[in-house]
Amino acid sequence: MSLTDKIKLTSYSSKGGCGCKIGPADLAQVIRNLPQAEPNPNLLVGLDTSDDAGVYRLTDEIAMVQTVDFFTPIVDNPYDFGQVAAANAISDIYAMGGKPLTALNIVAFPIATLDKQVLTDILRGAGDKLKEAGVTLVGGHSIDDQEPKFGLAVTGTVHPDRIRTNAGAQPGDVLILTKPIGVGILTSSIKKDLLRDEEILRVTKVMAALNKQAAEIMESYDVRACTDVTGFGLLGHTLEMAKGSNNGIRIQKSSVPMLERVREMAEAGVIPGGTKNNFDHVKDEIDFPEEMDQIDKWILCDAVTSGGLLIAVEGSQAEQLLHELLNAGLEAGRVGEVHRDHPGRIAVEW
Repeated sequence: MSLTDKIKLTSYSSKGGCGCKIGPADLAQVIRNLPQAEPNPNLLVGLDTSDDAGVYRLTDEIAMVQTVDFFTPIVDNPYDFGQVAAANAISDIYAMGGKPLTALNIVAFPIATLDKQVLTDILRGAGDKLKEAGVTLVGGHSIDDQEPKFGLAVTGTVHPDRIRTNAGAQPGDVLILTKPIGVGILTSSIKKDLLRDEEILRVTKVMAALNKQAAEIMESYDVRACTDVTGFGLLGHTLEMAKGSNNGIRIQKSSVPMLERVREMAEAGVIPGGTKNNFDHVKDEIDFPEEMDQIDKWILCDAVTSGGLLIAVEGSQAEQLLHELLNAGLEAGRVGEVHRDHPGRIAVEW
């Protein structure tokens, strides 16, 4: 299957769903109404800090890292969709400092109305991405559903002393982002047929790229915190880091790497609902420059699929880490700093 096969996978939905994450405020309200789990000393990372994955200690030297993620199609090419979904799910393991080992496929598919070859290509794309990551597929589960959805549950390992959470940032740390933002706006533009084939290929390549190389490079540095930028956008995930560490964070908007034509598409009105929801969730906890317009605010909150790692590294090591990431061909940028002022908030600067 390809873009020319007359199946527009991104619009094959009876409900027109966007596949966006449930907003953090709504999710927190749901979780508050659940009974509290019994404390377990081996649960090293759970629900408390809204982290990327759960971590459970097996021995003094091995902890298990677990995550799950799935969504509706964001590109039309089924193979590419599988690649992006796999890279997105695996990324949570990398963000925690772990090594991904096994995966389970999660499939919802209208088997009676959509060509079975589409599902074959989705699974083939995911399988090739798992192979690239060195991850073994051990099974999965499928249901017949009118709206296609695909993702994976991924398990990895990490040393208990080497866990990277989103809550450990310290004053003086520098924030480095390893992929450009603007993915949500551009994938919405794909659905509206506003991008050229080469532009679709560009954003797809960014989403399908593993965070493996960035994760391996950061192992040699004093990384205090890490998260991957996905559905809650750059500012949403940065705010989780600020709250988790009880420190303030400054973001330099002009230094944030961004995909081409994002501003143009946003000005044309292509703003995903998830991006607007992200802004509504965080706007009261972020100080924007007075002269910054709404478009730039939305871009910084744009809902990302399979985004880069946001790394808080000890300040004196930041330049060398950034240099190594750039030399490896990654589109990384120094985007901010951690400080003691206004803890739990973000200040955006030009």
